[in-house]
Amino acid sequence: MIREALHNCIAHQDYVLGGKINVVEHPDRLVFTNLGSFMPQSVEWMLEHQSPPEHYRNQWLIEGMVRLRMIDQIGSGIRRMFQTQRERFFPLPDFVIDADSMSKPRVEVVISGKILDAKYTQALMHAADLDLRQVLLLDRVQKGLSLTPKEAKSLRSEGLIEGRAPHYLISSKVADWTAQKAKYIRNRGFDDGFYKRLVIEYLQKYDKASRKGLDDLLLPKLPEVLDAAQKAHKSRNLLQAMRRAGVVERRGTKNVPEWRLKTTK
Repeated sequence: MIREALHNCIAHQDYVLGGKINVVEHPDRLVFTNLGSFMPQSVEWMLEHQSPPEHYRNQWLIEGMVRLRMIDQIGSGIRRMFQTQRERFFPLPDFVIDADSMSKPRVEVVISGKILDAKYTQALMHAADLDLRQVLLLDRVQKGLSLTPKEAKSLRSEGLIEGRAPHYLISSKVADWTAQKAKYIRNRGFDDGFYKRLVIEYLQKYDKASRKGLDDLLLPKLPEVLDAAQKAHKSRNLLQAMRRAGVVERRGTKNVPEWRLKTTK
């Protein structure tokens, strides 16, 4: 993988720009950068097409590297990098293409040395009905990266993801493959009826509760994909819905409210 990434940088560097090829080592990843625009239409295009691009920036250099066996086959490097990582159950490479800087555009490739989840990766990469593009998109979901509406629609139609943008989740179908059912439930959460029953049982046992007490009860059980503010908002909405339905009532002062089950007269 390291050799392939480095040789790609050498082959496709725009030497007219007079820059350097950089390899930066971090504790959990390697980052390769080279100057020059990305010649193919996209990384996805390279993964989907077996034929090489019709034009290269450094044609003679590439032909020389092929003869020296630095490159095995013209046009196959990127796809081979992804296939290699897939076969080894590692996270897929990340390409960052900076085309906005027209004076010195650059391409960055990040190779992760950190396993996301060994069981997940092994099961997912062996799923026979997934093509490389689907694996690429699911890898982005695992990394918390964004999907386009078209990409999300494609995965959703195959039953591979759930949730709303931008917080997509690996679906229960994939969770079954990967023995991550518990994690799936933690991310998906439960229906509102489950949380309301928790509140009722708490108030039946302890008669009353402060807002903090109910937050301590509910927040740890809300979906892990929600941040702290979203969890607090969800808890508040649940209590207000129960109050409007006449299940609970709020007493005490504005600064020190108490929640109780509503008694019928």
